[in-house]
Amino acid sequence: MIAAASRRRHAVLRVLAYLALSAIGITMLLPFAWMVSTSIKHPAHAVEFPPRWIPSEPTTVTIDGLECKVATVGATFLSRSQPVGQAPSLSGDQPVGEASPPRSSLRVAILRYSPDGAHVQVLSPSDRAGEEFTLPQSDLLPVRQTKLHWENYLAAWRAHGIQVREAFFGLARRVDGFFVFYLNSIIVTICITIGTVFTSSLAAFAFSRLRFPGRDSIFLGYLATLMVPAIVIMLPVYALLSNLHMTNTYSALIFPPMFSAYGTFLLRQFFMTIPRDLEDAAVIDGASPFAVYRHIILPLSKPALATLTTFVFLHSWNDFLWPLMVVDRLALKTLPIGLAHFQDSYTTEYHLLMAASVIVMLPVLIVFIIGQRYFVRGIALSGMKG
Repeated sequence: MIAAASRRRHAVLRVLAYLALSAIGITMLLPFAWMVSTSIKHPAHAVEFPPRWIPSEPTTVTIDGLECKVATVGATFLSRSQPVGQAPSLSGDQPVGEASPPRSSLRVAILRYSPDGAHVQVLSPSDRAGEEFTLPQSDLLPVRQTKLHWENYLAAWRAHGIQVREAFFGLARRVDGFFVFYLNSIIVTICITIGTVFTSSLAAFAFSRLRFPGRDSIFLGYLATLMVPAIVIMLPVYALLSNLHMTNTYSALIFPPMFSAYGTFLLRQFFMTIPRDLEDAAVIDGASPFAVYRHIILPLSKPALATLTTFVFLHSWNDFLWPLMVVDRLALKTLPIGLAHFQDSYTTEYHLLMAASVIVMLPVLIVFIIGQRYFVRGIALSGMKG
């Protein structure tokens, strides 16, 4: 009995845990769903309240050269409506005193609004087509149709017609601004990611596998830099780059972020879990320290390397403050700065901003999908060996 009660309790707790995690996951996905939905809406419906998750617009028809919205009139109004110039009854020759038969709703076109209500013209059913009358707006139910505006992505890509005269060291002329921002982000992010993984893995190998005087003290000092906020060192680094005449260059965007104490710490902790017997066997066979690093340590550290690659790529791709500080040329700006072109002091074109944001997110999703298997494996291995 006690065992059965314990099993039931564990099952209930597991179900509750799954429900809680599902609720958290759905809550975190809502902003992304709203972003994708808004990116394919008409500008007039991008910020309507309450928000519509499925993009839709009022159905319209053209009557006498005037575009009119289409709505339906329910049976509640039909029992008391009075067509223009006719008797109150809608049933034609129905005898007085008999109950009105049930009627289906009318499909009408809204011709105009007046203090008396909405002046409409019947579209269907066909036996009443062309009939006009006035009714309160509250009795109308607008007819909407799903319509996806994929052209928003093309408009976002063109970025309000921004043109870069010279880009990529003068190799390209008169290029769309968003294309320049996109390619700049790809170049900068790939270089930073490769450089960070390379420098961090070399430093981690030295701190975890090599023996030299003061190794642990140097590592603790290097690790202490994590306690210094990044915003504090930005200005000195910028001043140094300015004195070296490196601002407004790709070098300023790439080289300072390439060295990471966090990446070194992450890889060092993983390298220390690799058995030293493999390294000793390679040294006996005549392998140099770099050969051990290249042929033994790196192949066995794919989960940790994939984890660091994902983190660095995500941070570099979304970095806004550092590129904003070191470059002011349009030809060198990256995507996070380019997104600011969709906003001004008074208005924001949310449909284009959301479309551009979806385009910006695609490389991050691709990198995460590719590295997800190694990322999860790295977490699992860290848990088993911790």
